[in-house]
Amino acid sequence: MKMFEYMGKQLFAEFGIPIPKGRMVSNPDEAAQAAREIGAPVVVKSQVLSGKRGKAGGIQFADTPEEVRAAARELFGMTIQGLPVSHVLVEEKLQIDKELYLSLTVDASAKKPVLIASSHGGMDIEEVDEEHIIKQHIDVELGMQKFIASDVVRKMGIALNGPQGKELIKIITGLYKLFVEKDAELVEINPLVISGDRVIAADSKVTIDDEALYRQSDLPRVEERTAAEKAAHDLGLSFVELDGDIGVMANGAGITMGTLDTIAYFGGKSANFLDAGGGTGEEGTAKALELILSRNPKAIVINIFGGITRCDDVARAFASVKKNIGIPVPVVIRLVGTNQDAGRAILKEAGIEAYDFMQDAIKKAVELAG
Repeated sequence: MKMFEYMGKQLFAEFGIPIPKGRMVSNPDEAAQAAREIGAPVVVKSQVLSGKRGKAGGIQFADTPEEVRAAARELFGMTIQGLPVSHVLVEEKLQIDKELYLSLTVDASAKKPVLIASSHGGMDIEEVDEEHIIKQHIDVELGMQKFIASDVVRKMGIALNGPQGKELIKIITGLYKLFVEKDAELVEINPLVISGDRVIAADSKVTIDDEALYRQSDLPRVEERTAAEKAAHDLGLSFVELDGDIGVMANGAGITMGTLDTIAYFGGKSANFLDAGGGTGEEGTAKALELILSRNPKAIVINIFGGITRCDDVARAFASVKKNIGIPVPVVIRLVGTNQDAGRAILKEAGIEAYDFMQDAIKKAVELAG
C-alpha cells in the first residue's frame, strides 16, 4: 500500500525525522490560509501516488497567500499520470544547501533490508552514477546500530562530529525503526535536504506490505487503484491502466507481459495490462472487453492460448460485445488452443479472421493503431 507524501511525513515525524512545517488542504482557500499560518514563501505540492510530479508541473512555489490560492486552484484541476489531484500539501520553502538521498527496502536476493544512500539526491536520482550510491545490507538480528549509520554518513562525505552528521545518524536510525515497526516494503527520502545546520525530509515515499496491514490498524488505508482497475479487481481480473493506445487482453500474466513487450518491440504502446486469467468464462471476458473499450484505444489485440480458457467462450464474448454495444476500433485476435476451431468459426461469422501466431497479430495491431 503506497502512502501519500503527507502521510509518510506524519510517520517520519513520529519516528523523530525532521520535516518542514506544512499542512494538507483540500481547496484553494484552505491553501491560502495555510500559507498565512506557515509564513511565505511556500511550496504547493500535489498529492498523488506518482513520481515525477515536479516535471509534470505538480509542484509550484508561491510568495503570497494569493499566489498560493492561484497555484492550488491550478493544481486541483490537474491530472498527473492519469491520477486526479484531490489534495495539496502547503509547506515552508526550504533553503537548500545540498540534496541527499536515503532509502530502505528489501533486497530479495540477499534476503535482508538494504540501506541505500547518496550525496547526490534530487529529481534525477536514477541517473546518478553507481560510484555515488552507497548500499549497506542490515542484519535483522543486529538491527541499525549507530556504528553502521555512522559509517554510511562518513561514506556520504559528511563530518560525523558536525551538527549535520549527528542529525543524519539519528535520521537513519529513525528511518530503520519506522521500516521495521510499520512493516514497510520501502521508505524513501528524496531529497533529504541540508539547510544550514538542519537536515530535513523534503519529500517522502512510504509503501507498506499489504500482507501486514492486518497488524497496522493505526495506519490510514489508501486506495491505489483507478476506477477501472477497481472494477476489474471486483470482477477477479488483473487490470492496470497504462499510457498507450493499444488495448490488450490475454489469458495469463506471462502471456500478457509477453504481449506488452512485443507491442513495444514493434513500436506500439499498450493502453493497459489485462490478464483475463485461466478459466474466465464468457461473461467475464465480455466485461474485460468493456474495460478495454473504456480506455478509448485506437486498436485492440486479444492474445489467447487456450488451456483452461476455452477459445469458443472468448469468441462468443467478443461477438456479444460487438453486437450489443459495438466495438468502434479495429480488433486483432490470436486464438489457438482448446476449442479453437469452434472459436474461429464464431469469429468468422462476426467478420474476424483469427491469427495463428502472436507476432503476426501484434504487428498488425500496431499498424492499425497508426
